[in-house]
Amino acid sequence: MENRRYTKDDALLLLKKKQEELDCSGNKRYPQRSDFSEPEVVAIKAFLGPWPRALEKAGLKPVRDDGKAERMKEKRILQKRRRRIARFGGNGTSENE
Repeated sequence: MENRRYTKDDALLLLKKKQEELDCSGNKRYPQRSDFSEPEVVAIKAFLGPWPRALEKAGLKPVRDDGKAERMKEKRILQKRRRRIARFGGNGTSENE
């Protein structure tokens, strides 16, 4: 599987197979980048994102829910309000709103 084009399904399968191998050998850990060849790592990250997110998408690791998405949304809203205040003054609303 070294010199071929990978698909998203291949990337998921690589992670799942490696997890099965680790479980059978008694290792209680998630697959790591070092467990794969460079082309495999590139394919996994290209199709599934950063390593922790790839493990989540493959169903190997629980999805992170630390409220980060909500905090980022609140931060964007606050930044937008600050820009409006800087542009229009007052409470951050324009006369058109």
